[in-house]
Amino acid sequence: MEILLEEFYKQDLHAPQYIERRYQIDDRSCQINGISQSGKSALIKHTLLQRKKSSYLYIDCNDLRIDFEALNSTLTRFCNQNDISTVALDNYNDAVALPKIRQLIIASVDHYDYDELLTIRLYPLEYEGFLAFEPRYDESALNHFFQLGGFPAMHRIPSEERIRHIQRSLQYALTPTGFDIMLLSCSLVTQKVSAYMLYERLKSSRKISKDMLYKNVDTLARQGYIHLLGKFDHPRAVKKLYHCDTSVKNALSTQKHFGRLFENMVFLEMFKKEFTLYYDEGIDFYIPAQDRIVLCMPFGNREALFKQIEKIEAFIITNGIKKVEVVTMSNESTLQHPFVPVEMIPFSIWALTEGEEESHEDEHF
Repeated sequence: MEILLEEFYKQDLHAPQYIERRYQIDDRSCQINGISQSGKSALIKHTLLQRKKSSYLYIDCNDLRIDFEALNSTLTRFCNQNDISTVALDNYNDAVALPKIRQLIIASVDHYDYDELLTIRLYPLEYEGFLAFEPRYDESALNHFFQLGGFPAMHRIPSEERIRHIQRSLQYALTPTGFDIMLLSCSLVTQKVSAYMLYERLKSSRKISKDMLYKNVDTLARQGYIHLLGKFDHPRAVKKLYHCDTSVKNALSTQKHFGRLFENMVFLEMFKKEFTLYYDEGIDFYIPAQDRIVLCMPFGNREALFKQIEKIEAFIITNGIKKVEVVTMSNESTLQHPFVPVEMIPFSIWALTEGEEESHEDEHF
């Protein structure tokens, strides 16, 4: 194991064309959690490359040459002998015992309950983060966001290889059952979906038990490959399903449904800002802490909006809603309504200002 650790210690790291993300790592120990392709490895390597090469050790725990028992008995001693102050364990799993080191950085899809480690939750890029990767910011940026989604690597991959890259990444990261669920979910994005419904659809094409299906759905939701949005004040009601990134549906399905893709995109902007969201009948998103409703109408007009507001007037009055925002592709308008201010906002403006008043400054770890 000493020989392999020496190889890891001498290797040169690379983080080509790295663009700063919302989070930065300081000198505290932390764990970085996020789905495959969310940028965990790039963040770690970029952080380490700002330091003296002899001060850190980077280990990819997926390296098949690693004997974990030997690693556990050797790692702390190796670090002490070489005066290594930072150890980064990428693709971490709990077969690796945490070494006694001044700073430890681990990265994994799964979260581990280590009280001594701060947690950074890394998601695919939100729209504002995506713009940092764009060569110029103009009206084509939003269309580019629709095409590429939020995976940072998409900007470096040739256009003809992007679909296969996402497909391969998901196949590698997920169990066969988990991948089948992702395939099936492409026709159900933004729809009300129960685990039993997924089971009924999958059992006709493959042998699967309810327990196995439910376990995989829970894992996909816990890791962040899918998101399940509950109905307000009805915790047992069926939930709405959203993907981790808008590129997933296009990579796994030929079905086109712009309205659903747009709603998924709006959801992710708020989810990544850690708002507590719910849906209700006729209401895409309700944020109780802000007494705010967000509706998705990419090509909506004033007449259609008035009809929609009429349907949810009872909810607006009962719950004391102070503002209704209607996210569109390009329409911008303010409507006069007797009960609540209603504003139509283009996504490209809404996404850049969403949460400005509620969010704190960018977090640094």
